[in-house]
Amino acid sequence: MYRGVPLTVMVLIVLCVLPELVLLANDRGWFGPAGVLRPQAYALGAFWKRLLLGAQPYYSAQPVTMFVTYAFLHGGPVHLIVNMIALFSVGTAIVNRIGQRRFLVVYAVSALGGAVGFGLFSESPAPMVGASGALFGLLGVWVCWDYLDRRYFGDPLWVTLRAVGFLVLYNLAFWVLLSGNLAWETHLGGFVVGWLLAVHWGRGVLDQSRGRRSVTRTKRTP
Repeated sequence: MYRGVPLTVMVLIVLCVLPELVLLANDRGWFGPAGVLRPQAYALGAFWKRLLLGAQPYYSAQPVTMFVTYAFLHGGPVHLIVNMIALFSVGTAIVNRIGQRRFLVVYAVSALGGAVGFGLFSESPAPMVGASGALFGLLGVWVCWDYLDRRYFGDPLWVTLRAVGFLVLYNLAFWVLLSGNLAWETHLGGFVVGWLLAVHWGRGVLDQSRGRRSVTRTKRTP
Protein backbone atom coordinates (compact mmCIF):
# COMPACT_ATOMS: atom_id res chain seq x y z
CA MET A 1 0.00 0.00 0.00
CA TYR A 2 1.38 3.40 -1.01
CA ARG A 3 0.06 6.43 0.87
CA GLY A 4 -3.19 4.67 1.59
CA VAL A 5 -3.72 3.35 -1.94
CA PRO A 6 -3.55 -0.46 -2.28
CA LEU A 7 -0.93 -1.78 -4.70
CA THR A 8 -3.52 -3.73 -6.70
CA VAL A 9 -5.63 -0.60 -7.24
CA MET A 10 -2.55 1.37 -8.33
CA VAL A 11 -1.50 -1.35 -10.79
CA LEU A 12 -4.99 -1.53 -12.34
CA ILE A 13 -5.11 2.25 -12.69
CA VAL A 14 -1.73 2.22 -14.46
CA LEU A 15 -2.85 -0.60 -16.77
CA CYS A 16 -5.88 1.44 -17.77
CA VAL A 17 -4.16 4.84 -18.00
CA LEU A 18 -1.14 3.82 -20.10
CA PRO A 19 -3.11 2.60 -23.15
CA GLU A 20 -5.25 5.74 -23.16
CA LEU A 21 -2.18 7.98 -22.90
CA VAL A 22 -0.65 6.27 -25.92
CA LEU A 23 -3.88 6.53 -27.91
CA LEU A 24 -4.39 10.15 -26.89
CA ALA A 25 -0.84 11.05 -27.94
CA ASN A 26 -1.45 9.47 -31.34
CA ASP A 27 -4.84 11.19 -31.65
CA ARG A 28 -3.04 14.53 -31.28
CA GLY A 29 -0.34 13.63 -33.77
CA TRP A 30 2.50 13.49 -31.28
CA PHE A 31 3.80 10.35 -32.99
CA GLY A 32 2.89 8.44 -36.13
CA PRO A 33 -0.02 9.30 -38.43
CA ALA A 34 -2.58 11.11 -36.30
CA GLY A 35 -5.72 9.21 -35.32
CA VAL A 36 -4.86 5.80 -36.73
CA LEU A 37 -3.93 3.97 -33.54
CA ARG A 38 -7.24 4.20 -31.63
CA PRO A 39 -9.35 2.47 -34.33
CA GLN A 40 -6.70 -0.25 -34.52
CA ALA A 41 -6.69 -0.69 -30.75
CA TYR A 42 -10.48 -0.98 -30.70
CA ALA A 43 -10.43 -3.38 -33.62
CA LEU A 44 -8.04 -5.69 -31.79
CA GLY A 45 -8.96 -5.21 -28.13
CA ALA A 46 -12.57 -4.04 -27.79
CA PHE A 47 -15.48 -6.37 -27.19
CA TRP A 48 -17.32 -7.02 -30.45
CA LYS A 49 -20.70 -8.76 -30.29
CA ARG A 50 -20.36 -9.79 -33.92
CA LEU A 51 -17.44 -12.07 -33.06
CA LEU A 52 -19.86 -14.18 -31.03
CA LEU A 53 -22.09 -14.47 -34.09
CA GLY A 54 -19.49 -15.90 -36.44
CA ALA A 55 -17.73 -12.80 -37.77
CA GLN A 56 -14.11 -13.26 -38.80
CA PRO A 57 -11.70 -12.17 -36.02
CA TYR A 58 -8.39 -10.42 -36.66
CA TYR A 59 -6.60 -13.23 -34.81
CA SER A 60 -7.77 -16.65 -33.73
CA ALA A 61 -7.92 -15.99 -29.98
CA GLN A 62 -9.75 -12.64 -30.26
CA PRO A 63 -13.24 -14.00 -29.44
CA VAL A 64 -11.77 -15.11 -26.10
CA THR A 65 -9.24 -12.39 -25.29
CA MET A 66 -11.77 -9.61 -25.90
CA PHE A 67 -13.55 -10.69 -22.69
CA VAL A 68 -10.52 -9.25 -20.86
CA THR A 69 -8.84 -6.70 -23.11
CA TYR A 70 -11.92 -4.49 -23.45
CA ALA A 71 -11.65 -3.56 -19.77
CA PHE A 72 -8.28 -1.84 -20.27
CA LEU A 73 -9.36 0.39 -23.15
CA HIS A 74 -11.50 3.51 -22.87
CA GLY A 75 -13.45 5.81 -25.12
CA GLY A 76 -11.35 8.89 -24.37
CA PRO A 77 -9.88 10.82 -21.45
CA VAL A 78 -13.24 11.75 -19.84
CA HIS A 79 -14.38 8.12 -19.88
CA LEU A 80 -11.05 7.09 -18.38
CA ILE A 81 -11.01 9.75 -15.65
CA VAL A 82 -14.54 8.94 -14.46
CA ASN A 83 -13.75 5.23 -14.26
CA MET A 84 -10.40 5.73 -12.54
CA ILE A 85 -11.94 7.96 -9.87
CA ALA A 86 -14.46 5.20 -9.21
CA LEU A 87 -11.72 2.55 -9.16
CA PHE A 88 -9.65 4.58 -6.72
CA SER A 89 -12.50 5.23 -4.28
CA VAL A 90 -14.56 2.04 -4.44
CA GLY A 91 -11.56 -0.21 -5.06
CA THR A 92 -9.72 1.07 -2.00
CA ALA A 93 -12.79 0.56 0.17
CA ILE A 94 -13.24 -3.01 -1.10
CA VAL A 95 -9.55 -3.88 -0.58
CA ASN A 96 -9.71 -2.59 2.99
CA ARG A 97 -12.56 -4.97 3.68
CA ILE A 98 -11.60 -8.18 1.86
CA GLY A 99 -7.91 -7.86 1.03
CA GLN A 100 -6.07 -7.52 -2.26
CA ARG A 101 -6.38 -11.12 -3.49
CA ARG A 102 -10.14 -11.24 -3.22
CA PHE A 103 -10.36 -7.74 -4.65
CA LEU A 104 -8.54 -8.92 -7.76
CA VAL A 105 -10.89 -11.89 -8.02
CA VAL A 106 -13.92 -9.60 -7.83
CA TYR A 107 -12.44 -7.22 -10.38
CA ALA A 108 -11.48 -9.92 -12.86
CA VAL A 109 -14.65 -12.00 -12.59
CA SER A 110 -16.85 -8.88 -12.74
CA ALA A 111 -15.08 -7.75 -15.90
CA LEU A 112 -15.87 -11.14 -17.41
CA GLY A 113 -19.43 -10.88 -16.16
CA GLY A 114 -19.78 -7.46 -17.75
CA ALA A 115 -18.62 -8.85 -21.09
CA VAL A 116 -21.06 -11.76 -20.77
CA GLY A 117 -23.88 -9.33 -20.00
CA PHE A 118 -23.06 -7.28 -23.08
CA GLY A 119 -22.79 -10.39 -25.22
CA LEU A 120 -26.15 -11.71 -24.02
CA PHE A 121 -28.28 -8.58 -24.04
CA SER A 122 -26.77 -6.00 -26.38
CA GLU A 123 -27.74 -5.72 -30.01
CA SER A 124 -25.22 -2.98 -30.72
CA PRO A 125 -22.72 -3.56 -33.53
CA ALA A 126 -20.38 -0.97 -31.99
CA PRO A 127 -17.27 -1.94 -30.02
CA MET A 128 -17.55 -1.94 -26.24
CA VAL A 129 -14.67 -0.71 -24.06
CA GLY A 130 -14.14 0.41 -20.48
CA ALA A 131 -13.55 -0.78 -16.94
CA SER A 132 -17.12 -0.12 -15.84
CA GLY A 133 -18.15 -3.79 -15.90
CA ALA A 134 -15.53 -4.52 -13.24
CA LEU A 135 -16.41 -1.32 -11.37
CA PHE A 136 -20.09 -2.20 -11.23
CA GLY A 137 -18.99 -5.58 -9.87
CA LEU A 138 -17.27 -3.78 -7.01
CA LEU A 139 -20.46 -1.77 -6.45
CA GLY A 140 -22.43 -5.02 -6.48
CA VAL A 141 -20.26 -6.36 -3.67
CA TRP A 142 -20.59 -3.19 -1.63
CA VAL A 143 -24.34 -2.78 -2.07
CA CYS A 144 -24.98 -6.48 -1.36
CA TRP A 145 -23.03 -6.42 1.90
CA ASP A 146 -24.78 -3.22 2.95
CA TYR A 147 -28.10 -4.95 2.30
CA LEU A 148 -27.13 -8.09 4.23
CA ASP A 149 -25.78 -6.03 7.14
CA ARG A 150 -28.94 -3.98 7.32
CA ARG A 151 -31.09 -7.10 7.39
CA TYR A 152 -28.91 -8.59 10.13
CA PHE A 153 -29.01 -5.51 12.37
CA GLY A 154 -32.58 -4.59 11.52
CA ASP A 155 -31.58 -1.27 9.98
CA PRO A 156 -33.79 0.41 7.37
CA LEU A 157 -33.46 -1.23 3.96
CA TRP A 158 -34.55 1.86 2.08
CA VAL A 159 -30.95 3.12 2.17
CA THR A 160 -29.83 0.13 0.12
CA LEU A 161 -32.80 0.48 -2.20
CA ARG A 162 -31.90 4.14 -2.66
CA ALA A 163 -28.38 3.13 -3.73
CA VAL A 164 -29.77 0.65 -6.26
CA GLY A 165 -32.22 3.27 -7.50
CA PHE A 166 -29.38 5.77 -7.93
CA LEU A 167 -27.43 3.26 -10.04
CA VAL A 168 -30.48 2.67 -12.21
CA LEU A 169 -31.05 6.41 -12.66
CA TYR A 170 -27.33 6.90 -13.39
CA ASN A 171 -27.51 4.39 -16.21
CA LEU A 172 -30.76 5.81 -17.53
CA ALA A 173 -29.48 9.40 -17.47
CA PHE A 174 -26.25 8.60 -19.27
CA TRP A 175 -28.05 6.35 -21.73
CA VAL A 176 -30.16 9.36 -22.69
CA LEU A 177 -27.25 11.83 -22.67
CA LEU A 178 -25.15 9.52 -24.83
CA SER A 179 -28.03 8.84 -27.22
CA GLY A 180 -28.16 5.18 -26.32
CA ASN A 181 -24.39 4.64 -26.54
CA LEU A 182 -24.08 3.36 -22.98
CA ALA A 183 -23.27 -0.29 -22.38
CA TRP A 184 -25.74 -0.74 -19.54
CA GLU A 185 -25.69 -4.45 -20.27
CA THR A 186 -22.05 -4.51 -19.18
CA HIS A 187 -22.90 -2.66 -15.99
CA LEU A 188 -25.70 -5.09 -15.25
CA GLY A 189 -23.53 -8.15 -15.86
CA GLY A 190 -20.74 -6.86 -13.64
CA PHE A 191 -23.15 -5.85 -10.86
CA VAL A 192 -24.87 -9.24 -10.80
CA VAL A 193 -21.53 -11.08 -10.65
CA GLY A 194 -20.33 -8.82 -7.84
CA TRP A 195 -23.55 -9.39 -5.90
CA LEU A 196 -23.23 -13.18 -6.25
CA LEU A 197 -19.61 -13.12 -5.09
CA ALA A 198 -20.62 -10.99 -2.12
CA VAL A 199 -23.24 -13.56 -1.13
CA HIS A 200 -20.72 -16.40 -1.60
CA TRP A 201 -18.12 -14.73 0.62
CA GLY A 202 -20.62 -13.04 2.86
CA ARG A 203 -20.54 -15.22 5.94
CA GLY A 204 -16.79 -15.14 6.49
CA VAL A 205 -16.39 -11.47 5.69
CA LEU A 206 -19.52 -10.13 7.35
CA ASP A 207 -19.06 -12.05 10.61
CA GLN A 208 -15.82 -10.15 11.22
CA SER A 209 -17.23 -6.72 10.41
CA ARG A 210 -20.43 -7.42 12.34
CA GLY A 211 -18.40 -8.34 15.39
CA ARG A 212 -16.57 -5.01 15.24
CA ARG A 213 -19.81 -3.16 14.56
CA SER A 214 -21.57 -4.86 17.49
CA VAL A 215 -18.77 -3.81 19.83
CA THR A 216 -19.01 -0.23 18.56
CA ARG A 217 -22.77 -0.21 19.01
CA THR A 218 -22.43 -1.54 22.55
CA LYS A 219 -19.95 1.19 23.46
CA ARG A 220 -22.32 3.84 22.08
CA THR A 221 -25.36 2.54 23.96
CA PRO A 222 -26.24 5.03 26.75
